[in-house]
Amino acid sequence: MQLGGAWFIAALAVACLGAAGCGPTPISGLGSDGPGPTEPAAKEGAELYRRYCALCHGHAGEGYAADHASQLNNRQFLTTASDPFLLVAIEQGRLGTPMAAYGKRFGGPLGLEEMRKILAFMRSWQTEAPQLLSSEPVLGDPLAGSLVFKERCARCHGERGEGKTAMSVSNPVFLMSASDAFVRHAIVHGRPGTPMPAFGRTLTAGAIDDTTAYLRSLARTVDRATTAGDLPPSFDQVVVNPDGPMPEFPPLRDGRYLAAAVVHRELARGARMVLLDARPTSDWLMSHIPGALPVPYYDANRMSAKLPKDGTWMIAYCGCPHAASGQVMDTLRAAGAQNTAVIDEGIFEWIRRGYPITHGRKPTLGAPIGN
Repeated sequence: MQLGGAWFIAALAVACLGAAGCGPTPISGLGSDGPGPTEPAAKEGAELYRRYCALCHGHAGEGYAADHASQLNNRQFLTTASDPFLLVAIEQGRLGTPMAAYGKRFGGPLGLEEMRKILAFMRSWQTEAPQLLSSEPVLGDPLAGSLVFKERCARCHGERGEGKTAMSVSNPVFLMSASDAFVRHAIVHGRPGTPMPAFGRTLTAGAIDDTTAYLRSLARTVDRATTAGDLPPSFDQVVVNPDGPMPEFPPLRDGRYLAAAVVHRELARGARMVLLDARPTSDWLMSHIPGALPVPYYDANRMSAKLPKDGTWMIAYCGCPHAASGQVMDTLRAAGAQNTAVIDEGIFEWIRRGYPITHGRKPTLGAPIGN
């Protein structure tokens, strides 16, 4: 699971948003700190984490395994991130970034109890007591804060906070669930052991307040989401352009990758191929290449046996842009598939270039679990 992303996708994701900001929202059934981790729950959560999260965040939560995914085992992060904040992140993801929604309400694979178990496993990394953060709003000048952000933060977080080599801090789900104090604390103390420095050493308290106010000014809200949308093609209809010629692909880069422009060209030419969306189905529901079959990286073994075995090219893609799609491709190759490749630049670049996309449903945020 990843917490960064591309601005133009984030802009697409928030096109229908209102102008109101919001703070952290409780999740029914959890107190402010949530239940403490239990050994059985943490053990089951470890298996769930390994299947769904380790691909990007690393097996021990060390982060940066794919697409600059954030470090989840970080001391400063764990002692300030509440259970509701973490559950919202797992369930609803980060719209417009490679971090998909993993909750079943949004088309993901996980129910509430499974998400709680992942949370219990994450809490097993925490060795210090939670820090008590203020519930008071941080008052500052957003305009002044935008100048500080541009000078000190944009190099890693992107010009508009969309995420670059660090997470998206303008993401609507993040800003919906993060409190002012959580944001300010992260700026002051940073994330030790990561590229995120402690700006409390170099910025005045006023400048930090202004930067916090600027980030809060980017918050948006949307209506509750549903999982309604396109139905995936059946396995006997999965071939795009079934009567077309074989594609004319050049040698794969590093034996794995095809340029997006080449795949687009061959699709436009009517070439026969199979397109596999390696992201969680929640992302496929929002937008996908026309004709693509959702084959989430965590289900690749189960689904690969149903795919064609006649030499038809099978092209996987994701948002990472290589981790999830690469795992699907490797699974296919291990099963004996002959012609497989990954779209090198990933789905975000595909969309940025204006190549064809089907929008399964309007991207929205949902009310927190239990509300």
